[in-house]
Amino acid sequence: MKTLKELYRIGIGPSSSHTMGPRKAAEMFLGKHPEAASFEVTLYGSLAATGKGHMTDVAILDTLTPHAPVDLKWAPEIFLPFHPNGMLFKSKDETGKVTDEWTVYSVGGGALAEEGVPKIDSQHIYQMSTMSEILGWCERTGKSYWEYVQECEESDIWDYLSEVWKVMREAVERGLEEEGVLPGPLNLRRKAATYYIKAKGYKDNLRSRGLVFSYALAVSEENASGGKIVTAPTCGSCGVVPAVLYHLAKSRDFSEMRVLRALATAGLIGNIVKHNATISGAEGGCQAEVGVACSMAAAAASQLFGGSPAQIEYAAEMGLEHHLGMTCDPVCGLVQIPCIERNAYAAARALDSNIYAAFTDGIHRVSFDKVVDVMKQTGHDLPSLYKETSEGGLAKDYKQME
Repeated sequence: MKTLKELYRIGIGPSSSHTMGPRKAAEMFLGKHPEAASFEVTLYGSLAATGKGHMTDVAILDTLTPHAPVDLKWAPEIFLPFHPNGMLFKSKDETGKVTDEWTVYSVGGGALAEEGVPKIDSQHIYQMSTMSEILGWCERTGKSYWEYVQECEESDIWDYLSEVWKVMREAVERGLEEEGVLPGPLNLRRKAATYYIKAKGYKDNLRSRGLVFSYALAVSEENASGGKIVTAPTCGSCGVVPAVLYHLAKSRDFSEMRVLRALATAGLIGNIVKHNATISGAEGGCQAEVGVACSMAAAAASQLFGGSPAQIEYAAEMGLEHHLGMTCDPVCGLVQIPCIERNAYAAARALDSNIYAAFTDGIHRVSFDKVVDVMKQTGHDLPSLYKETSEGGLAKDYKQME
């Protein structure tokens, strides 16, 4: 597995696979061909089907057009076999002759890959890549998951996670202040500020739950409006982990160092899924995005409340298990309906997973690794129209953005 810096990416929404990944690919191709007289870019499969709603065209055009004209083509009916999020970049000279071409894939969380080539990222630094291996290490050494992260990462990981936590907090706080309508044809009003104010009027449990909802809504609405967020593990699921950590830090007065350790544990969970399955909605459905985010947040909460390694594993397992089969069907291709509400619900379910695990000794029948395998197979079995194409499910009766 690779560094958590490749999982927690600080960037601009609304989509890690449809916005951040294509922008990065365009920057890389431009860097190879600054002399090009023009470019031609073809988007395939899911990237083409929901690209306009996810601002894929904006990400690519903003990068390339200041240097040369761009002919952007859409091929939603063509799914390349390696991954649904395929892109073909071509550079041309003054005569229109193609000088180079590059097929690349946005595989989730802002990461890129080429078929037959190792992923375009850092090297693997974690020797163990399954939960069962790492749990066994924790039991043998008496250490916790965040200590395994500390052993594998460079010493600057805590500085990086501190910056990640800063961006997460700022996204929550910005989102709580913003009001009005989100971009796009749905005319969806922001709800975070209203939920926050209403939650303050309740007591105890209802207040707690309402605040968690408001924090998740705040970050997800910031993402939907193209704000600065952190992939956790993706843009579409970026509200879950910040909501849970922000709520617990505020209500329980946890120190920043304890929050950063919980963030490290959450990242380890996300890394395991990313390495062994997928965090791409176009490949695995929303279970791979919001389901994984819930799992990450559940593990973080369990650690903050003193859960044992076995209890943390159980909390993470439940967070993912009870999202199995969740489809990715964004209405009009926007990261708004049902994405934003799903972040709020998943944050609440993460806290419930922690509570449930806390009542146990951590022993259970279905392991986290088994659920990851099932999630991967379930994503493979889902029809493509339920994997970020906006052709089925909740999106079926709504016209795509033109």
